[in-house]
Amino acid sequence: MAQLINRINKDVLKQRLKEETFNRITLSFYRYVKIQTPQETRDALYKMWNDLNCYGRIYLAEEGINAQMNVPEHNWDKFVEQLYAIDYFKDVPFKIAVDGNGKSFYKLVVKVRDRIVADGINDPTFDASNTGKYLNAKEFNEALEDPETIVIDMRNHYESEVGRFERAFCPDADTFREELPQVIDHLKGMEDKKVLMYCTGGIRCEKASAYFKHKGFKDVNHLHGGIIKYAEEVKQQGLESKFKGVNFVFDERVGERITGDVLSKCHQCEKPCDRHVNCKNDDCHLLFIQCEECEQKMNGCCTPECMHIAALPIEEQRVLRKGRIKNGPECLSVYKSRLRPNLAEIIKNQK
Repeated sequence: MAQLINRINKDVLKQRLKEETFNRITLSFYRYVKIQTPQETRDALYKMWNDLNCYGRIYLAEEGINAQMNVPEHNWDKFVEQLYAIDYFKDVPFKIAVDGNGKSFYKLVVKVRDRIVADGINDPTFDASNTGKYLNAKEFNEALEDPETIVIDMRNHYESEVGRFERAFCPDADTFREELPQVIDHLKGMEDKKVLMYCTGGIRCEKASAYFKHKGFKDVNHLHGGIIKYAEEVKQQGLESKFKGVNFVFDERVGERITGDVLSKCHQCEKPCDRHVNCKNDDCHLLFIQCEECEQKMNGCCTPECMHIAALPIEEQRVLRKGRIKNGPECLSVYKSRLRPNLAEIIKNQK
């Protein structure tokens, strides 16, 4: 029986991916569906995808599946056939990445969680299946033409900082759980307005649109398939992309460029830049925006403190890490006070 977890060193896995001579298709998909035995389903999917040499990050729960992954091109037909043979996932729609480089994931991770999207909703009367209206790219563009329409970005601050739709309200939040109450509070008294919402692949908006309706909003709409599907339809149909900049993605690519617009700045020198990196100090690993010049100057780190730690021999770094928490209070406080910009102020200054 195939091993149901990968324990190979990540550097080895990344090198294997780099040396591959075939192409991979990067895709994402999700479905809210009642899964009776998530652990058994997880094991079956892991074995199936491991045999097909697929990589990715997939979450399963009793409420459904959320998957971001890549598939070798030569195994694509088998992948679709086998997945669609499972009743839970029959004909589930795929969102294919626009950049097409396939170097998105280097190992296969399939996990069982309580929910496929952590939302913080503990209301037994909430019906997640009562979603808003789906809009395709053309319909979304047309709805954006009405200046009275409210546009909501249901992603985190670091996602919307590098790319967003025109006129969007972008919550200054780190998680979806934090965003929901922020947005509801921001739109208080606007329950009769037409609301458009969007996210990366549609899964957060699927739940958010239902929650907005639950909270009394009358005309709730969301972008079908999210920014990923929007970019695909815009390209196929020759439409204007009203999404500007980079679509942040949660894999090795970090971002897919949708348009040439650069909406953000380097967090260190404030030069126009939308390049997300992780701090090279493994005890920090903070995600922030850094231009290539600052990367050289700071050795890929977010602060002088992290430069000092990253330059130490690995044995000394390990000693320092004992008893400490990654993304600890030192780096986070520096980031919020000195590095992280005020997103609302950025958007205001661009108008």
